[in-house]
Amino acid sequence: MTTQRQLVVVGNGMVGQRLVEAVRQRDPERRWRITVLGEEPRPAYDRVALTSYLTGTTEAELGLVPDGCYDGDSELVLGEAVTRIDRDARVVETSAGRVVPYDALVLATGSRPFVPPVPGADLDGCFVYRTIDDLDAIRDRAGHVASGVVIGGGLLGLEAANALLSLGLSASVVEFAPRLMPAQVDQGGGEVLRRKVEELGLAARLDTATERIAAVDGGLRMSFADGSSLDTGLVVFSAGIRPRDELARAAGLAVGERGGIVVDEACRTSDPSIWAIGECALAGGRVYGLVAPGYEMAEVVADRLLGGDAAFLEADMSTKLKLLGVDVASFGDAHAATADALEVVYADPVGGVYKKLVVTDDASRLLGGVLVGDASAYAALRTMVGQPLTDTPEKLLLAGPSTSDLGDDAQVCSCQNVSAGAIRSAIHDEGCADVASIKACTRAGTVCGSCVPLLKTLLTQSGVEANPALCEHFDVGRAELFDIVRVTGLRTFSEIIARHGRGRGCDICKPAIASILASLGSGHILDGEQAALQDTNDAFLANIQRNGTYSVVPRVPGGELTPEGLIAIGEVARDFGLYSKITGGQRIDLLGARVEQLPAIWKRLVDAGFESGHAYGKALRTVKSCVGSTWCRYGVQDSTSLAIMLELRYRGLRAPHKIKAGVSGCARECAEARSKDVGVIASENGWNLYVGGNGGFRPRHAELFASDLSDAELVRLVDRFLMFYVRTADRLQRTAAWIEALTEEHGDGLAYLHRVLVEDELGVCADLEAAMDRHAGSYTDEWAAVLDDEEKLSRFVSFVNAPEAPDPSIRFVTERGQIRPADGAPVVAGPTLEVVRR
Repeated sequence: MTTQRQLVVVGNGMVGQRLVEAVRQRDPERRWRITVLGEEPRPAYDRVALTSYLTGTTEAELGLVPDGCYDGDSELVLGEAVTRIDRDARVVETSAGRVVPYDALVLATGSRPFVPPVPGADLDGCFVYRTIDDLDAIRDRAGHVASGVVIGGGLLGLEAANALLSLGLSASVVEFAPRLMPAQVDQGGGEVLRRKVEELGLAARLDTATERIAAVDGGLRMSFADGSSLDTGLVVFSAGIRPRDELARAAGLAVGERGGIVVDEACRTSDPSIWAIGECALAGGRVYGLVAPGYEMAEVVADRLLGGDAAFLEADMSTKLKLLGVDVASFGDAHAATADALEVVYADPVGGVYKKLVVTDDASRLLGGVLVGDASAYAALRTMVGQPLTDTPEKLLLAGPSTSDLGDDAQVCSCQNVSAGAIRSAIHDEGCADVASIKACTRAGTVCGSCVPLLKTLLTQSGVEANPALCEHFDVGRAELFDIVRVTGLRTFSEIIARHGRGRGCDICKPAIASILASLGSGHILDGEQAALQDTNDAFLANIQRNGTYSVVPRVPGGELTPEGLIAIGEVARDFGLYSKITGGQRIDLLGARVEQLPAIWKRLVDAGFESGHAYGKALRTVKSCVGSTWCRYGVQDSTSLAIMLELRYRGLRAPHKIKAGVSGCARECAEARSKDVGVIASENGWNLYVGGNGGFRPRHAELFASDLSDAELVRLVDRFLMFYVRTADRLQRTAAWIEALTEEHGDGLAYLHRVLVEDELGVCADLEAAMDRHAGSYTDEWAAVLDDEEKLSRFVSFVNAPEAPDPSIRFVTERGQIRPADGAPVVAGPTLEVVRR
């Protein structure tokens, strides 16, 4: 019988735990007895999802150690740091005096946060962002302050800033580099990312060095190299990592000049009995700060321990994540370091989209790329790196690659190194019929989750019907969940998830259920626990802008505005110092309002006869109109009166996405009705109804649905169309995409809608009309409801301990006679596509 050998692993982080499981998979005969020594008091947990701990995910839900992992001949020791390695005796010693012998020793000690040598960095209120204990400390401090600053604008820095926002703080990021995420995205992508995150309430100070931090009045004052300063309640350092190599140094192992335990392609150190993996290892002259390379190292060492010859040569540094709701991805040679590379760039600053592909100088192979704002093609593009292009770079940028072109060798999941062939084998040979079973079988999609959309596509291409689940907490889609809530009468998220879901919910299902409850008329959106479900704009009944201020858009039905009303809006803009602008939907936008000013602004507008225009909600926005037959010599119908009537009927209607409508008084189409979700164009005999149009990233023209309708017939059909859309569309699905999805399911989406809404094939038309009647009859203005409720009013403050105080970080300059945010870059007028030779 073979004598069992002793494997000791120092560190029970994600990579150390992965090594244990990889060894056990390869070692059914248990040739190795494993002892893991962890410094933290808890077993391995998912640091990639660490921020979710602040939004309800429990410590147990983050846990990565499966039941039964440490039983029999495996042992996990927690709360004991390894203090010494005796290479001659082949033992390690711990802080508790434990002495553990080894035949093979694996160092998985990870890294520590880098805290720049800034005077005051050790003051109370300064934190790092690394462990659950760190987050507990940050959350405790956040309960007593109103703002926070993150030093470092990289991946983890933006995650930390997102955490501060989730704790209800106003948040800023200070980055020494001239752009956010400097290691992953280029200058163009960084600029679009900055715009997007500032629109969501995060202030970014770039190209800024922090000189010192001082304690002032119960808070902290940060002083910068340019002479400016910023007062805040807490500071989080997220300025990079440093490998924890102190054990190796003390034991005489080779380390890099700038840190990191030197390892060869087998991840073996200068001592053949000792290995190093993860963020403590210096492989090929580089320390890898992502989990995927660490997992790959763990697999290599596991293979070597069992007699294999696996090698760690070069890791895939591709990254995709959602930061503050913004998709960001980079892959391959993202910075065009390859000689004679070409960059093909699509930039739409207004739409918040930036895409770049790096290709060889003959445009035959893909080298890398950057995606910001729309990373839907990331998974497929990443698999093509180094491969011949399947289409022109321009078409790949705008339309994305076809996943049917993926060969079996193409890597789908870089975190777990899973190929397209392995996924297809799991589907066809192992019977995997959904994403969850593919995850369980192959581990693809279990770390960062960026490849999950591609897993769904491969399932569909393999003939497996896609799982309609809304998210991991609900097994049904939005339409089914809408019917469940409607039929059961449940009116709180906690009741719905307790009876029909599991867990605590997430940023997918919470806003979706908030929208469903609002669509069903479940009271004011800030009542009770509904307030906690809302997105940022809905939570404050206003659109947050790039510098943390808000815009106020009163409803102006049909664009019709009396002189008195126009004067009232002008006086509000003047008295509160707001920027005023006519919108594309015939309304007036008042920008630059601080959160504590919103109720006072609403009060003035409500007293003047205005109400919320729902510019902040996934709801009806406007019904645009021309002047029609009342004034225009070409008009054949009264478009203004109809537009006002439609807007007043559907105002406040919450939906899966925003809804826009237009009414044109003749075929000249001055209201641009065919670019709207609901478009109405006058004819000599009545009204022609068009549906399913929208602007945005993929503009669509609405299609003719019915002709020569009377006013009553038109309203009846629009009632049915909008309510059927509200009930059956997927989350965040515009009417155009909804009709396209109906086409995939029923052959012709418009014809199907005609059968359902005109011929009443499903027998639901009377119910749809009744539901819209109930909505119209129960409408109340959300602004006015806040003004009448002291509890709701208490939400609208910048600082809970100084309700009247303005946020000092908000600054304006004057331009063309009006304010605009200070330090703002000019907006580029429209998308561009260019090819740059490096």
